[in-house]
Amino acid sequence: MFTGIIEQMGEVVALVKEQDNLHISVKADFTHELKIDQSVAHNGICLTVVAIDKDVYTVTAIKETLDKTNLAKLEKGHKVNLERCMKLGDRLDGHIVQGHVDQTAVCSKIGQENGWHTYTFEHLSSDHFTVEKGSVCVNGVSLTVVNSQDNSFSVAIIPYTYEHTNFHSFKEGDLVNIEFDIIGKYITKMNR
Repeated sequence: MFTGIIEQMGEVVALVKEQDNLHISVKADFTHELKIDQSVAHNGICLTVVAIDKDVYTVTAIKETLDKTNLAKLEKGHKVNLERCMKLGDRLDGHIVQGHVDQTAVCSKIGQENGWHTYTFEHLSSDHFTVEKGSVCVNGVSLTVVNSQDNSFSVAIIPYTYEHTNFHSFKEGDLVNIEFDIIGKYITKMNR
């Protein structure tokens, strides 16, 4: 489980294809605190640490993950949002995030306001949806929904989040990972 509060950005230093799998090596400041088998969210995707070498660790994404997320578009040098799994008993500063991406969305509009940024994302219609002032996770970042529509929503990004996540590198047309609110998904399923 995660909170959607990004600890840091890591740098992709190597990508190795092996059959349908992609091994992703990431340089991060907290690598020395990791252990094999630990879960780390990468742009909101929960992946298992499979190797550690000094300040670089490696995770593996299988075909299912590559098909449903933006990981297949990673390149060496890209920055990814990182969050280690939460500890039982810690404060839940964001919202409940599983690290299980529901789908990707396209960044369709970026606006700069007086002190913050707005981003609009368009997604495929599905059983999942957003609600005004509800929670959504974009590339692993816990956010509050504004302007909720059937196939799109917007978020407002404060300067700190803009600078300390990969939101500052987004361009219109970029593909992002979306995890809809888990409580909303269960309620939707119950009401069918």
